[in-house]
Amino acid sequence: MADDIYYTIEKTATAEFKDRGSKFVGYACPVKTVVECKEKLNEIKKAHPKATHHCFAYRIGLDGNTFRVSDDGEPSGTAGRPILGQIDSKGLTGTLVVVVRYFGGTLLGVPGLINAYKSAASLALQMTPVAQKQVEKEYRVQFDYTGLNDIITLARQYNCRVVHQEMQLFCYMILAIPNNRVTEVIYKLKEMKNVEVLADDQRSSSRQ
Repeated sequence: MADDIYYTIEKTATAEFKDRGSKFVGYACPVKTVVECKEKLNEIKKAHPKATHHCFAYRIGLDGNTFRVSDDGEPSGTAGRPILGQIDSKGLTGTLVVVVRYFGGTLLGVPGLINAYKSAASLALQMTPVAQKQVEKEYRVQFDYTGLNDIITLARQYNCRVVHQEMQLFCYMILAIPNNRVTEVIYKLKEMKNVEVLADDQRSSSRQ
């Protein structure tokens, strides 16, 4: 994963794979946090209460180091790892894939299970486009209301994203700046009158 871009999905997609009577329903879901992964998994479990297994894998975070796999009662290594392998083969993060199995009465064996979970995950991921995203860093920009137009113009010019804003006596906005434009944008913001810029870590420490 490059320093300035990452790849993810933005829409949930589903696909089915069948083998010797067993049905495997794959769900590919965009997620940002572990809590969100749990919520999505619970939703899918509620939608398939009679399924034999609800296996899954996810990878989240810009560094890609937060991940988990679950075989949910299937033989070890036959479900979660093959599912994660499909996420990783596309270089994705922010992605959860759940594969629900309805047992069809015939044992598939280890190679059959690996193929089935891998195929269901792959098909689900093929149903949703991969999105290239910019790595961003958030800053709190405090300013006088008269400077709003200049800040908005600058944000558009450098493809920054306004995460949140408050327009009161003292105005501020949370600005997500592309990683490769941070130096330029911060320099230009600090050149403006009555503008103060705080990095995300400075904002966090000030709240403690």
